[in-house]
Amino acid sequence: MTTGSVIHAMSLGKPVGPTVDELDGRLIVLLAREPRIGVLEASRRLGVARGTVQARLDRLQSNGVIRGFGPDVDPAALGYPVTAFATLEIKQGQGADVRAHLATVPEVLELHTTTGSGDMLCRLVARSNADLQRVIDRVVGFDGIVRAATAIVMENPVPLRIIPLVEQAASLHSRKDV
Repeated sequence: MTTGSVIHAMSLGKPVGPTVDELDGRLIVLLAREPRIGVLEASRRLGVARGTVQARLDRLQSNGVIRGFGPDVDPAALGYPVTAFATLEIKQGQGADVRAHLATVPEVLELHTTTGSGDMLCRLVARSNADLQRVIDRVVGFDGIVRAATAIVMENPVPLRIIPLVEQAASLHSRKDV
């Protein structure tokens, strides 16, 4: 799908990527809740053939719906209990260089390019508030970054979650089929 068609589809309220049906949704929810489950046990619980589960997994992976099966690691348990978000303004034409620089900073967990007052939004972690200053200094210590504004996370009452979204996407797909 081209960028123009994605924008057009978004403006029409149409899904822009792969959709999931009810079985895909049930499979994803099962894997999210029990990541160590095997294909055979998943097929038993879902009431479908093992080959069906394997084919669904392969398709969901190749379509980019399922991106991985790795562990969900808590940075605080690794000694990085402080989370902050930094909005960065960058010099024109420096995006690729800034991204490459930020990729070298282990405490930068995520980087998004954005619209609005900043150009990029980073999720950072640090060992303490004092250590956060070191991380910020390393982030902004690059010529392509003009300005940074940082907000420290006080609590995370709704941690990253995907199950409600999967369930909604699967139910929307099944309602279209009716």
